[in-house]
Amino acid sequence: MQNLFQPESATGIVMRIARLKPAAKALWGKMNAAQMLAHCKAPLEVALGDRILKHSFIGWLFGKLAKKKMLKEPPFQHNLPTDGSFVVKDERVFSDEQEQLFTLIKRFAEADPQTIAARVHPFFGKMTIDEWGILQWKHLDHHLRQFGV
Repeated sequence: MQNLFQPESATGIVMRIARLKPAAKALWGKMNAAQMLAHCKAPLEVALGDRILKHSFIGWLFGKLAKKKMLKEPPFQHNLPTDGSFVVKDERVFSDEQEQLFTLIKRFAEADPQTIAARVHPFFGKMTIDEWGILQWKHLDHHLRQFGV
């Protein structure tokens, strides 16, 4: 399974993001391409400790079960719910969001995996290094497929 800590997986995601065009239309959902890039930054910011969110009560109740399902092989389903703080509704500058996302992916891929694994995910709770890497890759893949790349 792809994992954002694997150099070839991180490179593949970056190459796909580079192919994304500002005018690309979503195959599902409400975001435009720039908003999607901004949205994709949020989970990486959480993993890197740049964005601190409390472990939610609903995550405490259902996070382990949801994490198990999300880690399975099939890609994420369309239109899954997201944390309200990850929703992007305002207009964004595509090139700025793209560059910032490239930077976050590079930081994540080069980060100390132990440091990331020591963080508690706000919904899924405690996660292993592989779980962090797989979920980050799957989230990015999901949104790139949303825009046909």
